[in-house]
Amino acid sequence: MTNVIGRRIFLSSTIVGALAACSRKERVAASEPPPVPTKLPEMPPPDAPVLPRGQVGTQTWTFDNGGRAVVIVPSWTKPDEKLPVLIALHGRGEANKGPVEGVMGWPRDYALLRAIERVCAPPITSADLEGFVDPKRLADLNAGLETNPFKGMVVVCPYLPDVDLRKLAPMKEYGTYLLETVLPRVRAELPVLATAAATGIDGVSLGGAVALRVGLGNPEAFGSVGSLQAALGEDQVNEFTELAKAARAKNPALKLRLLTSKEDYFRGAISHTSAAWKAAGIEHDFADVPGPHDYPFNRGPGAIEMLVWHDRTLARS
Repeated sequence: MTNVIGRRIFLSSTIVGALAACSRKERVAASEPPPVPTKLPEMPPPDAPVLPRGQVGTQTWTFDNGGRAVVIVPSWTKPDEKLPVLIALHGRGEANKGPVEGVMGWPRDYALLRAIERVCAPPITSADLEGFVDPKRLADLNAGLETNPFKGMVVVCPYLPDVDLRKLAPMKEYGTYLLETVLPRVRAELPVLATAAATGIDGVSLGGAVALRVGLGNPEAFGSVGSLQAALGEDQVNEFTELAKAARAKNPALKLRLLTSKEDYFRGAISHTSAAWKAAGIEHDFADVPGPHDYPFNRGPGAIEMLVWHDRTLARS
């Protein structure tokens, strides 16, 4: 992708009509600043000893087109071990902060590093989920982590601009940026498996909708495509059903997941999309969990659900 495209995507302060895809309530919630945690841990040197499970190193990358990404790498794996990679996209609140602060959505503002530490040391508690608990789901989560412990993956958190979800061109350009600029650098510089089956994409709200667009639009590039509280409209159910149908035809092994919550503004559209996928014979995972469409959800159920699902679905060879 050219620098001209990059500047248009990353350096513009707003994209006309982008807010039309989300309700006013979501914009208000997304604008509330969360408390700022401590500094992110730096990547240890190559000859550093293996650290305890749950510990990670991070780097912040910049790109020629103005883009940024924070990469999160487990520090407990063997030096020669190759890991799956997950691209995690943030929501609209972070998009509106610009690249420098917005890129910190998942690693800092959504407490993803804390979530990694906790899934490595179960049992998960109500506090880990910020109090948004379905007792049976929590019991099943902990039973699963006991029999199938969290193995770990490299998580790549790129800055996502405030793209207009009703216009396909900006999302296609952003997908090209991820696949042709970000992912090649990840595979060149980090200990990851360079296969589609070991590569996932996910995101929350705005990021969830873009993850679905990019993942379903490039099904042969991914092994898993998920979304958390994706900013979908009721009038887009058929569109996303056709996208999923075409994606599965190109990649029958592609894993899909839609997740919403009881107080999610997009719950109706996501639930109806799942029902349409089921009716069309599109196998996928669907979850409707407790919680609001807000930062506490991202720091609790959102981060933990995203990590565990992709850890279990992505290939490791």
